[in-house]
Amino acid sequence: MNELYGAGVALVTPFHSDGSIDFDGLGRVIEHQIKGGMDYLVSLGTTGETATLTANERKAVWKFTAETVAGRVPLIAGIGGNNTAEVVDQLQTFDRQDYIAVLSVSPYYNKPTQEGIYRHYKAVAAASPLPVVLYNVPGRTGSNVSPETTARLAHEVDNIVATKEASGSFDQFSKIMRDKPEDFLLISGDDPATLPMMALGAAGTISVVGNAFPSDVAQLAKHCLENNYEEARKIHSKLIRITELCFVEGNPAGVKEILNQLGICGATVRLPLVAASEWLSEIVQTELQAMAVV
Repeated sequence: MNELYGAGVALVTPFHSDGSIDFDGLGRVIEHQIKGGMDYLVSLGTTGETATLTANERKAVWKFTAETVAGRVPLIAGIGGNNTAEVVDQLQTFDRQDYIAVLSVSPYYNKPTQEGIYRHYKAVAAASPLPVVLYNVPGRTGSNVSPETTARLAHEVDNIVATKEASGSFDQFSKIMRDKPEDFLLISGDDPATLPMMALGAAGTISVVGNAFPSDVAQLAKHCLENNYEEARKIHSKLIRITELCFVEGNPAGVKEILNQLGICGATVRLPLVAASEWLSEIVQTELQAMAVV
């Protein structure tokens, strides 16, 4: 899966003020990514507010995204959940024509054992017509995919090709790098950890802040892959504060406010999320002015 090296972005789903999907805004976000040099795009991950979209809306977003991208960069579809049978059904009916892989989050809320996680992903991989990227984000799911379970899946299931890791544990990252097959990829799922994870040998990142600053994130990953860490550190330092602002009131409220102030799409999110506060909006404006981008 050479297409998964470098920088990917977990696309936001823009909404109109009435909560309906803003496809024009999504088109601008996509063009911003491609112009900025992103290596691939992830449609309907966590940042896309997938949990608040209907089945028909998800299909419409995937279709629109594929048509807009028109083969210019690889596409990954986010398909996951905590009902294994339902995820399997989604995978079996998914129109895979324009996508290269599936990103599937570990089951949330249920708190399965490691054996349950292992069996869930085996079922997902068996049903998926595309290679599967694991997604471990314990802060959201309530359970961790252990390094041992990741390595077990990586060695035993040919269709599982990578993991997006957002556990925040460098002990875990190190064990995955030590124990994984050579062709299995570790991908950063947390913007602040991208540089140090790539220094450990990670293949790249699936970014949130990249929605707003694709060129910077793409260049950071490129420098890391070329072992040019001096230049990568400069970009990493530049993005520290704006990345913090992406998450201080939750994702994607922060990055949508940034995109709003950049004139790319609106800041509306769907309940139970709420848009950035006036306080955050003012801080974002100050930071963007300091970065000389507005």
